[in-house]
Amino acid sequence: MKKYLAEMFGTMVLVLMGCGVAVSLGCDPVNNVSSVVGTSLAFGLAVVAMAYTIGGISGCHINPAITLGVMLSGRMNSKDAIMYMVFQVIGAIIGSLLLFVLTSNVDGLSGTGANDLQQGVSVMGGLIAEIIFTFVFVLVVLGTTSRTNGATNNLAGLAIGLSLVLVHLVCIRYTGTSVNPARSFAPAFFQGGSALANLWIFIAGPFAGAALAAFAWKMIDPSEN
Repeated sequence: MKKYLAEMFGTMVLVLMGCGVAVSLGCDPVNNVSSVVGTSLAFGLAVVAMAYTIGGISGCHINPAITLGVMLSGRMNSKDAIMYMVFQVIGAIIGSLLLFVLTSNVDGLSGTGANDLQQGVSVMGGLIAEIIFTFVFVLVVLGTTSRTNGATNNLAGLAIGLSLVLVHLVCIRYTGTSVNPARSFAPAFFQGGSALANLWIFIAGPFAGAALAAFAWKMIDPSEN
């Protein structure tokens, strides 16, 4: 239970801090480029902080897509994977609820940082973006945490956080960057509207990208015969 609770708290922090910065800075990839940088750094730093806080307890997935990739790579069983995902969603809901309460009591702020298709981006464009960038992100996670990486495992948290910054810098322009179904579900639930209508993109895309990453890693993993 402790590792499940760790995933819950870690995901709560990720959503509260990452989405919180997006809302506070008014993240707009077209008209406010600096807000994109700030939001990208917030998500990456949140992952780094949680990696070194709960990594020794649960591995710090705080993302159902990562959990799926780890499971498909044979590093965890399906029961633990399902429980991880359940508690990740619960944590994301708590983080979004806290952010919703906060923004509801501050003039000029609204929303919960939900993902949505950005200006000029089609449904297919958004889906492809989420698949591609989740693939990259989960592949980094699988590689940096592999036993075959030896001493570099100590820097896995930093590498994963920085890769999430990079993914956000590229992908925010297309979808606001999800690569994490829990991070998308909870904010969309509170925000509603088109964010809720397009939610399936931010669930299907990351899961598909994670499955592809697990397959790719099995192809190049030195420990595989």
